[in-house]
Amino acid sequence: MLNLISPPSSERPAIEQTPRQIVDQLDRYIIGQRDAKRAVAIAVRNRWRRQQLPEEMRGEVAPKNILMIGPTGVGKTEIARRLARLTGAPFIKVEATKYTEVGYYGRDVESMVRELLENSIGLVRERERKSVEEEAKRRTEERLLDLLVPRPPMRHDPSEAEDGREHYERSRAKMHAMLVAGELDQRRVELTLEQKATPLVFSGMGTEQMDIDLQGMLEQVMPKRSVSRQMTVGEARQVLFEQECEALLDPE
Repeated sequence: MLNLISPPSSERPAIEQTPRQIVDQLDRYIIGQRDAKRAVAIAVRNRWRRQQLPEEMRGEVAPKNILMIGPTGVGKTEIARRLARLTGAPFIKVEATKYTEVGYYGRDVESMVRELLENSIGLVRERERKSVEEEAKRRTEERLLDLLVPRPPMRHDPSEAEDGREHYERSRAKMHAMLVAGELDQRRVELTLEQKATPLVFSGMGTEQMDIDLQGMLEQVMPKRSVSRQMTVGEARQVLFEQECEALLDPE
């Protein structure tokens, strides 16, 4: 079953293709199953049409899920996967056979919904991350320059302080040009990294099965320690870029 969750109106993906265009997209990856692809394309279009209705009328039109039935290997999962990617909807695959086996319960509905929620958060994070990448890149270069060209110590003599500042600015500008050109990628620097402690769980439940808020609270209260690592500028650039992207993202 594919449940196309409608995102908030401010974050709705721009799916304005006709059913024929959607089928053409599916034809690029799936051979055959023309009737199935046409049916799901019409269903997606109907979802899109419902989203265009005024708020007071939208509640009168109940959205319908898509249920595909067929033997193994005919393309049900691939159609659902490609359709989810096309619409920007989260996608998970759950083996349902285990629910019919006597004496075996498998995963409960709550864990499936949690995984679907985590996938949804991942989609939003990727979209928001792209909007902060330019600023993160600028901050990364500034932090690398701080490692390559440490700031001079404070001087009491005003003239010496002014000369030191001008020399520092010239050196920093020169290093920045070399950094952008990639000439410093093999130079080694010492980077201080903050490591998070992994919460200990004394039951049979792992952290991936814990409530998302509870896991975040445990990570915040656990002590953190800093370690120094020697790495090249190219390696440090990627580490710092990831840190700056995380700092710029709004968890809310």
